[in-house]
Amino acid sequence: MGKPKRDPNSVDLANKIIEQYQPETVEDMQNALKDIFGPMFETMLKGEMDHHLGYSSNEKGNKRTEKRRNGYGKKTVKTSTGEVELEVPRDRDGSFEPHVIPKRQRDVSAIENKVIAMYARGMSQRDISSTIEDIYGFSVSHEMVSNMTDHVLTELEEWQTRPLQPCYPFVFVDCLYATIRNDYETKKYAVYTMLGYTMEGKKEILGLWLNETESKHKWMQIFDEIKTRGVEDIFFLSIDGVSGLEEGARAIFPAVTVQRCIVHLIRNSLKYVPSKDYKPFTAALRKVYGASSLKACRSAFETFQQQWSSYPGAIDVWKRHFSHVEQLFDCGSAIRKIMYTTNAVESVHSSYRKVTQKGAFPNENALLKVLYLRTKELEDKWEGGHIQQWAMVMNQLLIHDHLKDRVLKYLE
Repeated sequence: MGKPKRDPNSVDLANKIIEQYQPETVEDMQNALKDIFGPMFETMLKGEMDHHLGYSSNEKGNKRTEKRRNGYGKKTVKTSTGEVELEVPRDRDGSFEPHVIPKRQRDVSAIENKVIAMYARGMSQRDISSTIEDIYGFSVSHEMVSNMTDHVLTELEEWQTRPLQPCYPFVFVDCLYATIRNDYETKKYAVYTMLGYTMEGKKEILGLWLNETESKHKWMQIFDEIKTRGVEDIFFLSIDGVSGLEEGARAIFPAVTVQRCIVHLIRNSLKYVPSKDYKPFTAALRKVYGASSLKACRSAFETFQQQWSSYPGAIDVWKRHFSHVEQLFDCGSAIRKIMYTTNAVESVHSSYRKVTQKGAFPNENALLKVLYLRTKELEDKWEGGHIQQWAMVMNQLLIHDHLKDRVLKYLE
């Protein structure tokens, strides 16, 4: 493949810059561009003024009209190579509205989007300010960073109150904890996350909520809220076992099937098992919840109880919650694979922790801004994708008599 040809005008301009400035480093080249930006912007602004008045600066205007030049004003703008001072032409009646650099705009480097992107990745305001100064050569105060990211709050509020779809076949709920600084003390706040799978097999975060603790009352309020936002039905709800959450969910969505997370049950039972037995113990459990049928599951559970009877605490965890294991076999394997664990929402929390574990947040809004921006990144990543084997999942949902009519209702 031949070498692509450069625009001769561009090459000529580059040669003139090198000849004039003799740059030896990247910094020298940035300084040269900085010197060029000023005259370039000023020339463009003068051209806009000529168009606005209807005559050039070399021509005489009508002195009897108000459309006349009125000298220049000073303006410092921030560019990708640093601050540049400009002389901006003015007219007598103040009607000139430049487009290349609008009035009151002092940043032409698209810095705001860069600040928001850094904020979304968990960088502190201090770190953002230092990074901007290192890269672009001008400082950004903490207040300015806060003001830039505050623009997200309006968008966040709209997102939090947006209408939701009428049906989410699968919903996963969980909490993570983040630190908020109140005056001179710090406190852990629970972040309530609700992840849903749509009828089309797409992931959607239904919302984010903050509370000082995780409680069944808060979860019940959240379920009530999503109902008012348009959710009519949830087929399966996967939970980690918060006391009262199952009853609270059924109070709002009576037909929902609530599934305890098998992975959480494993963790709870391992508290009663010595570390040397972790592997054989979990391998025996896998034969229970991973059995091919309910009959095989019950048989494996009998064997499991006999094999590990020396750890009654661990056995008791599974006895108390065995109904949640049994109900898995009411569904096909593709559905079981989705509903048996809350890993889907825990994966979201893993992404959130990357931006929340770097220190305390000054207030609730600061925490919500970061989480919302992270959510938008996740949703962009999910765009266009589907849950694996979703067609098989939908076919298996239609097989069940108690689900068939509900599925068809929302497929129409």
